[in-house]
Formats: sequence, structure tokens, C-alpha cells
Amino acid sequence: MRLAFEGGTLRVEGLGEADPLPCVYDPRSGCHRAPASRYAEVVLALRARGTPYVDEARAYEDLDLGDLKRQEPFYYQREALEAWERHSSRGVIVLPTGAGKTFVAVMAIDRRPRSTLVVVPTLDLLHQWYDLLQAAFARPVGIIGGGYYEPSAITVTTYDSAYLHAEKLGNRFGLVVFDECHHLPSESYALAARSLLAPFRLGLSATPERTDGGEARYAELIGPIVYRKDIDELSGTYLASYETQRIEISLTDEERDEYRAERALYLAFLRGQGIHMSSPSGWADFIAKSTRSEEGRRAFLAYRRQRQLALTATRKLETLERLLLSHRNDRVLVFTEDNATVYEIAERFLLPAITHQTRVKERSAILQAFNRGELTAVVTSKVLNEGVNVPEANVAVVLSGSGSVREHVQRLGRILRKREHKRAILYELVSAGTSEEGTSAKRREHRAYQ
Repeated sequence: MRLAFEGGTLRVEGLGEADPLPCVYDPRSGCHRAPASRYAEVVLALRARGTPYVDEARAYEDLDLGDLKRQEPFYYQREALEAWERHSSRGVIVLPTGAGKTFVAVMAIDRRPRSTLVVVPTLDLLHQWYDLLQAAFARPVGIIGGGYYEPSAITVTTYDSAYLHAEKLGNRFGLVVFDECHHLPSESYALAARSLLAPFRLGLSATPERTDGGEARYAELIGPIVYRKDIDELSGTYLASYETQRIEISLTDEERDEYRAERALYLAFLRGQGIHMSSPSGWADFIAKSTRSEEGRRAFLAYRRQRQLALTATRKLETLERLLLSHRNDRVLVFTEDNATVYEIAERFLLPAITHQTRVKERSAILQAFNRGELTAVVTSKVLNEGVNVPEANVAVVLSGSGSVREHVQRLGRILRKREHKRAILYELVSAGTSEEGTSAKRREHRAYQ
């Protein structure tokens, strides 16, 4: 019996064609194969039946990490680690933003000292994890992504880079940590996870549920959810106390009349074409049919205009002005749905803006100035929803957003980092009498808002 790693798969030689191991016979190469991620399962099965084998698949090391810079974990961090270990050191830990998920990962690396790959969704998180791991273990840390290809025994990489390099590096790590693991079930990232041999796997997320039901894949790719604490369970003691306020904004007479007219035109087209926007193919059907006629093109413009009127109502900006004035001594994050509104607000109120177009150095400078108190407010669209460290932020104003529960919880999480005497507040501005009311109700379907 011989095990080998080959192109993201586990090659198993010496089995009979009908052997019940979790492998599939590959007649082209005359051996059995399995996704590399099933390495632990294959090894345990061989051991259980006393079958001798030669392991040429594993290329990861047992690490001597030296003295970890230790701190006393909170009770829930200790419970989370213990739950993960009880599930064969495989599984997902769900903790709110600001609750110390990264420290749980550091403890996991210390308890399972194998070559480790940490996979993150953004370059900001790549840099944050790189600094964190170097400080925690006082040893060189590798980095793959953002223009770097420097693998080491402890390495941090992005999901995109993991996908590109998994077939080459997949057997070099015994532990893999998937940060913000709700990204993982997408097809290409899931393929990368299957190409990694690591027997020990840890997923971290504050918002594990996905609208497509992809969280069902965690069991295969990482392991099941083994521990969970939500915002309301930790606020006040381990997270900042908080409150949320939903403020209804009335449209002006002119906006209301235009909104009703444009929405009626849009809805009439949907009815005439038999399009149901609540169905999985609703949006795709609307886009396809709106391109086939002048009526369709006009309906699409009507959709955009009625949406714009709801998201950027005149009185929303007036309310934002009052909120900025009343919280002029706080640190305020203003969230919108689109970049155009970000730049309009930035120009009107002379606020720094961060979008996907903002260069890395400029973004870093803005956030550092914000954390130091040199800037008291920043306006952004979606790019600060996750993976950014703004511990001093204590006020969030959601001017507009999607119906995603995850997005809304992430925005709340940005202001919950614990500080002495800190009380956080999130304002949600909703245009009354518009489709935004339904969007607001949908995204508030989380216990943190009950």
C-alpha cells in the first residue's frame, strides 16, 4: 500500500478495484484516487483494519513553536477550542466580530502544531493575519498573495491564491484555517479546500449562513459547526453594549410621485412577462427580457430609478447631517449600497470615502487616522463590511444596503469591539412607503436585532 499526493488528489496504490475505502478506482492510472481532503479518512481506515502502508502523501511538519505569547482566553474561546478538539480538530467556530476568533485560531495552531495555512478573503486580512502570526509565534511567516509567493511552515494566503496554488502546495500543511469561511462553499474555493490534504481544519465566521444554502458544505470541506455564540450573548461584557434604531424617512411629494410612477411601470413589465423576482431565476429572467424590446429597456430604467429614489431620498441626507452633528465627538461609519452615493456624501459633507477603487495606501492612511481620532467619520459602500480593524468605531449609519442578513450583522459587528465605557449604536435609515421597508425587514431577521 502506498499513498501519494498528486495534483490535488490522494493517490492510493495497492487496493483492489472493489475495496470499500473512500476512494474511486482510476483505470487510467491503475490506482484508486480521492480528493486530497479525504487523507485523514483514508489513513484512519487503513489503521483501523491494520493494513500497513507507505505514506508519501504527507509533506507537512510537526512544528516546534517555542513559547507562545500567552494570554488568558475568555470562557467562550476556551469552550470553542475544546469543542473543536472533541470533533477530531475539524469544524467551524461561529463568534461575533470583535469576540476574538483569531485568538482561537492561534490557540488551535498551538494545540495542533503542524505546518499551517491560514486562508483569508481580502488583502487587508492577509496583512492583519501576517502581523498577528508573526507576533504570536515569533517566527517567520510565509505569505502567498498580494504580489508575494513566499510559502513557509506557517503561511497566510487569500482564497484566490489558495485556489491557484492548491494542487502544488496542498500536501505541505497539516492544519488549515479558513477565516470568514462563509466564502468557502463557492465552487472554485471549495475545489481548493478539497485539494488540501490537511487532516486538521478550522473554519471561522460570524455569519456562517449563506443565501444559497452553501453552509451545508461545511461538513465536507471543514467539518460541522461545533461551537456558536451570537452578538446578543456576548454584548455588554465581552463586546460593547449596543442599541439599534430604525428611522423611517418620508419621501418628498415629488419623489413619492415619481417613485410610484416608475415602480408601476417596472411591475407592469414583470407581470406582462410572467417574471417572478422571488424565484431563483427571477433577476436573470428580468435582465434577459429587458434587453429584447424598447418596453423592456424602459422597464429596466424604471427599476433603477425607483430604487435610486428609495436608497438616496433627499431627507435621508438631511437626517444623516443631523446624525453627524449629534455624533461629532464619536467615530462614525456611514454605509451605503452603491459607490455613487458614497461619493455624493463625501463631497457634500467633506468626508473621506473608501470604496473598491480606493488605493491600498490611501485606505490604510484613512483608517489609521480614523482610529487615532484625527477623522471622526468615514463613508463607504460594501468594502468595510468585513475584514477591517476599526476598534474605535462606535456609531454606524446604514443609509442603504441589500436584504442580506450577513451584511447587516457584519455592519453592526464593525462597531462592537469592546472598549471601556463604550456603547455602540447603529442607525438604519429606511424610506417609508417603498420596497426598502421589505428589504429592511428581511435583513433584520437575526437575533441581534430582536
